[in-house]
Amino acid sequence: MFQSQAILGRMAGTKNPEQIDDHVWPADGLDCIPDWVYTSDAIYEREVERIFHGRTWNYVALEVEVPNVGDYKRSYVGPTPVVVSRAEDGSIHVFENRCAHRGAEFCRNARGNNKEFVCPYHQWSYDLKGNLQGIPFKRGVNKAGGMPKDFRNENHGLKQLAVTTRNGVVFASFCHDMEPLEDYLTPEILKDFDVVFNGRKLHLHGYYKNEVPANWKMYHENLKDPYHATLLHSFLVVFGLMVAGNESAMIADSKYGIHGTMASAKKEDKYAKVSDDTKKEMRSFHEGMKLQDERFLEYIKEFDSPWSVTMQTIWPNLIVQREMNTLGVRHIVPNGPNSFVMMWTMFGYEDDTEEMTRHRLRQGNLMGPSGFLGLEDNEALRFTQEGISKSTTEQSVIKLDAGNVGTADSLISEAAIRAMYRHYREVMDL
Repeated sequence: MFQSQAILGRMAGTKNPEQIDDHVWPADGLDCIPDWVYTSDAIYEREVERIFHGRTWNYVALEVEVPNVGDYKRSYVGPTPVVVSRAEDGSIHVFENRCAHRGAEFCRNARGNNKEFVCPYHQWSYDLKGNLQGIPFKRGVNKAGGMPKDFRNENHGLKQLAVTTRNGVVFASFCHDMEPLEDYLTPEILKDFDVVFNGRKLHLHGYYKNEVPANWKMYHENLKDPYHATLLHSFLVVFGLMVAGNESAMIADSKYGIHGTMASAKKEDKYAKVSDDTKKEMRSFHEGMKLQDERFLEYIKEFDSPWSVTMQTIWPNLIVQREMNTLGVRHIVPNGPNSFVMMWTMFGYEDDTEEMTRHRLRQGNLMGPSGFLGLEDNEALRFTQEGISKSTTEQSVIKLDAGNVGTADSLISEAAIRAMYRHYREVMDL
């Protein structure tokens, strides 16, 4: 865990002599990734401008977190602090957590309920939609000082973002002429998104938060890389959640190539049955490994889906996890080129039985920063960032399943990573 204020305080905008023009993508095109994509301050600043503040829908909250009038939640769009607020008419609004007067971050609590937002510095006050409603000493004192006569409150509200929702999930964008969310996500991604967010009311189970000392894009790569899942994670392999040879897929959206669903179908057996040839390829497979509590392996089929495990990446900042019966979302908050913060929200459904709630909480130990899976991913990304930052080599190779860009039927593929960087290069002009 960490002190979130200290970590999230290191925002984008650090200037140095480096220029975008210094960076030229290698001639190998989509078969390699240059190291400066992960380490360059200039690249990171353009990512904030063109991706997080550009033509994207960014996850900011679940509606269940702001169910009542006056409820609010602090959130982020890229590195930019925002507030998600439920107004008197029931509508949801998202605005920058920056006072229009002197720039103070006025909302200090993670969640709460307010009738208004008041900046602690000079007490400028805003309504639940982010409109300026009051200024102390607006007309001065004894006819001296104060705002000019032509000052209008309606011209000095908080910077407001476009907002859309789908089945209880709230997205925001700095771009006010964004395409509908359904078009942005595409049918391929909506198919599994709507399996989890199917209209049933959600019930919050809790939160995790951790910092990962790696570039934010690496987490997208990690979940578009089913290859690593069959090798790094002993738990997935030994207990049959994701094994080479199982029915599986890496599904990329066909419109942009930036969203993806890594999916696998667990067989009925509690433990994986792996051929001798496959065992030789997977050092993470440990013969005879057992669980003291085998309830971790119980999969209660509750969804109309062929998959028991799905991990969705929704560009640029959301992961939707469904690992058997444990459910959650992960919110990526970039923190410069060499770090990002991961904000986890675990949930179930309001109509879950007490037994199902306990089952989801139990299986929740699979996930989280110190879970059976998350810890290994975080360490692997840290090792990768360290290697890239300190070595003399200038690029990484992504040639698995060469020639394929996008969806792959095999786990031994990097096709979805190539699709992501094809779009990334277009947006970034690289």
